[in-house]
Amino acid sequence: MNRVFKSMSLALVLVLSLAFAASAEPVGLWGSTTCQKRFLEPGAEALKAATGVDIKVFGVGTGKGMLALFEGKTKVAISSNTLEESIQSAQKVLKEEGKPEMAVPENLQFHVITEDVIVPIVNASNPVNELTWEQLADLNTGKATNWKDVGGPDQPVEVVTSHAGSSTKAVFQSMVMKKAEYASSAVQVTSTRLEINEVSSKPGGIGAVSKGFFNLNPGNAKIVKTAEISRPLALITIGDPTPEVKKIIDFFLSPEGQKQIVD
Repeated sequence: MNRVFKSMSLALVLVLSLAFAASAEPVGLWGSTTCQKRFLEPGAEALKAATGVDIKVFGVGTGKGMLALFEGKTKVAISSNTLEESIQSAQKVLKEEGKPEMAVPENLQFHVITEDVIVPIVNASNPVNELTWEQLADLNTGKATNWKDVGGPDQPVEVVTSHAGSSTKAVFQSMVMKKAEYASSAVQVTSTRLEINEVSSKPGGIGAVSKGFFNLNPGNAKIVKTAEISRPLALITIGDPTPEVKKIIDFFLSPEGQKQIVD
């Protein structure tokens, strides 16, 4: 009898240990590198201290983050665009990969944490300090191939942009370029950090990135003034968020959580 009781007790301890280990697993958040650098990683320690929730961020871009949510790889996607545009970014990733569109859940919930501003950047040596949206569109589409076309130096324009599924790219292309295609010579990179690095290394370089991300490390690049280009930063769930995800959302919407957002 004692042997049976001991076996049952050991089994119960094992089950409880496994349950505790599972609950201690970090919550994976997939998607926007802007959300990753603006508030998730800067606020991760404060989040854990306040809620006990540990997080792991996969900065794969909004489109791929949405696909991870649809495919059940994560309980929450992170986006730096509207819900509709985030869905379109996911479908664009599939198109780029030669795959058919994916069915979109009807009960998606969009939890806005803060707003973000996209800024055009150029090499620090470029004397151009201000551009209109029309001029930015001409430069990025290849209509203007030399900086002298917009009042700058006699220097070839070198366009740098992010990957398919990037919300920063999608917002800039939609708002500023009126959905026109980028110049065929544009250099496409896989992250915001690489975009800043590329513009920093090219005298005629031009890109468009999150202002908050840029402020963390501008490299050898500078911001060019233009009309404000803003978009939401949000967490997206299918239906109601899980208890752990709700703690993340509630924390970053709280006064303490808002303090963690990098401007």
